[in-house]
Amino acid sequence: MRKYLFGTGLLSAITGGVTLLRSARSDEPFTWRTALAWLSWGITFALAVGSVVDSYRGARGRLVAEDSGVDRDKLFGDRVKRRRR
Repeated sequence: MRKYLFGTGLLSAITGGVTLLRSARSDEPFTWRTALAWLSWGITFALAVGSVVDSYRGARGRLVAEDSGVDRDKLFGDRVKRRRR
């Protein structure tokens, strides 16, 4: 499970969220740019979590959406090879 949680996409999304939280705590007014930054962070975080879920499902041989970049057969084959050792 560690390989999913410590993926670069998820770590960068969390780091971006921390940066946004620090800027929200300052005395700057909330502007449209800040709103766009939060929207962008939300989309980035959702995509990172979706990627982790697709990788997890693919590694277990479950159905993965066709628009996902995850190769289910490759991930599942790698998992089967590890179990045979």
